Amino acid sequence: MTLAMVCMSHSPLLEFNDPAPEVKAEVDAAFATARAFVEDFKPTLVVAFAPDHYNGFFYDLMPPFCIGYEALGVGDYDTAEGPLVVPTGLAERLAEWVADRDLDVAISRRMELDHGAIQPLEILFGGIDAVPTIPVFVNGVAKPFVKMSRVRRLGEAIGSFLATLEDERVLVIGSGGLSHDPPVPQWATANDDQRALLLNGRHPTAAARDARQQRVIDTGKAFAAGTATIRDLNPEWDRALMDVLASGDLSPIDAMTPEQMAKDAGNSAHEVRTWVAAFAALGAAGSYEVASSYYRPIREYIAGFGVMTARTAD
Repeated sequence: MTLAMVCMSHSPLLEFNDPAPEVKAEVDAAFATARAFVEDFKPTLVVAFAPDHYNGFFYDLMPPFCIGYEALGVGDYDTAEGPLVVPTGLAERLAEWVADRDLDVAISRRMELDHGAIQPLEILFGGIDAVPTIPVFVNGVAKPFVKMSRVRRLGEAIGSFLATLEDERVLVIGSGGLSHDPPVPQWATANDDQRALLLNGRHPTAAARDARQQRVIDTGKAFAAGTATIRDLNPEWDRALMDVLASGDLSPIDAMTPEQMAKDAGNSAHEVRTWVAAFAALGAAGSYEVASSYYRPIREYIAGFGVMTARTAD
């Protein structure tokens, strides 16, 4: 078994709200570096930790974690629609392994994935069916949130399972964050229409999806212009977190609380849970080394935007 990892911010605005040309060139170069890293690694299996943005998971039943036995993209923001190649038997073994380690994890035989999971696969592989992929949903938008120590333990449990796959070259992906506060409704302050979306907004009409996406695009433009009322990005917070992840000692992350994370870095900063799980999985297979790291706060993307690659030291 050999293990490698890519963590990256995602943004639905990547193709809708470009920053200055030199900034876009930086992001494209960071993606190219990650692609070259993956091409050199030649993974035979992907395990992708990703959040959802009320496209596949809703308040009618919101688990903290879920392992997909089968999965498909919903096609939001022009991302790929249709089935992933999920090794169902292996995903079932993974879920059993995690459950045996006293971690409660949901399973789905029809997991629906939005841009948070699909965008990294398209960037790294050019599509969603290039490499067998097990998707792992990590709740990063819907209160209540489990402790960060539990997210770390989930990653460690999955990493310990991956370490038993002697004939696989496994790429772990963490998708989300870093600091950002996009216009995602919060249940406590949502109106009736917004609560209906949060409760069960599956399979919207094309017009409804376009209207929802346009609100995010408009917010991104306003944020770049300095006129939006959403919480600002926090580069200091982002860089400090990336430093901890790169260090190999994730124990400081256990002290992070949902309330302080939202206050410091925005309501959607909880998506960094995918990074924590991915790095914990990598660390469970042995010591690791960071191969590349990129960061820049990009208001047009409403994101502290980071891309990191790493692999086990051996």
